[in-house]
Amino acid sequence: MALFADRAAAGRELAESLTGWRGTDAVVFGIPRGGVVTAAAVAEFLGLPLDVVVVRKLGAAGHEEFAVGAIADGVRLVEPSAVRWAGMSAADVEEVEAAERDELARRSKAFGSGETDLTGRAAIVVDDGVATGSSAIAACRALRSRQPSRIVLAVPVAPVRWTPPAGAVDEFVCPHRERDFWAVGQYYDRFAQTTDDEVVRLLAGH
Repeated sequence: MALFADRAAAGRELAESLTGWRGTDAVVFGIPRGGVVTAAAVAEFLGLPLDVVVVRKLGAAGHEEFAVGAIADGVRLVEPSAVRWAGMSAADVEEVEAAERDELARRSKAFGSGETDLTGRAAIVVDDGVATGSSAIAACRALRSRQPSRIVLAVPVAPVRWTPPAGAVDEFVCPHRERDFWAVGQYYDRFAQTTDDEVVRLLAGH
């Protein structure tokens, strides 16, 4: 059953769980592309700046929506159990990773990722949902190297049993913890792919 009309509606609901951050020196980071739509609604509601943290999921061969890992600036996260489930060899993973590194570089250039000074500031990392969590954790680890005072991972929906690994985040906010979870998109009425132009427009508006 859908919980949200679209990503922006999910962001507005998520922001209500983050009201304590209003008026602080925090920065909201969206994970492109869809997560930036959700993050923009959070940033607007809280009156905080919006930025991006670019991540690329490493998809399983033949099942690209299933993540076996993720990469971000200075971060490589591979889940051995997922690689085994997907029947991928080390060479298969390297091939996927090489292609995704090219896309990571392209998006980082397009969206201006990594320019905000985070020293002593809180980073609120927002995505439109968590499935395996690889992308979200890679994003948080990439930001950790920039010396934020605190990292908050905030998503509107996630599997009920999913929690971030120890040390990856300082706080996890998720208003909807669902039992019969198979894909983030099942909880949205509208879940169309977000374009580069839309991400750029949202960033320019903040």
